[in-house]
Amino acid sequence: MSKITVYQKPTCTTCRQVYTALKESRVDFNAVDYYLNPIPKAKLKELLKKMGISAEELLQKKEPVYKELGLEGKKLSEGEIIDLMVKNPDLIQRPIVEKGSRAILARPAERLKEIL
Repeated sequence: MSKITVYQKPTCTTCRQVYTALKESRVDFNAVDYYLNPIPKAKLKELLKKMGISAEELLQKKEPVYKELGLEGKKLSEGEIIDLMVKNPDLIQRPIVEKGSRAILARPAERLKEIL
């Protein structure tokens, strides 16, 4: 059985809900605070592929850094978005839950059921 890895920001409400649900389910998992341990570019690409979504779909547009970087209305390539996410973790929607060959964006937290 594949171990679950949760890429999260501990202060995020949805991340805390997913963390609590996994703990209560007694599921063995690793929690990665991607602010302390940034997601490498290759891993971020792998997670996007496993989720079956584009970098644009994972882009967190509600964070202040999105506006600060002047990204609103800009047409960026997949590679440019990934590079921005690696440099600015606030641009990554969270939490990302990975298990084996699958990964999901667990927003809302109830989506966690899809991977358990």
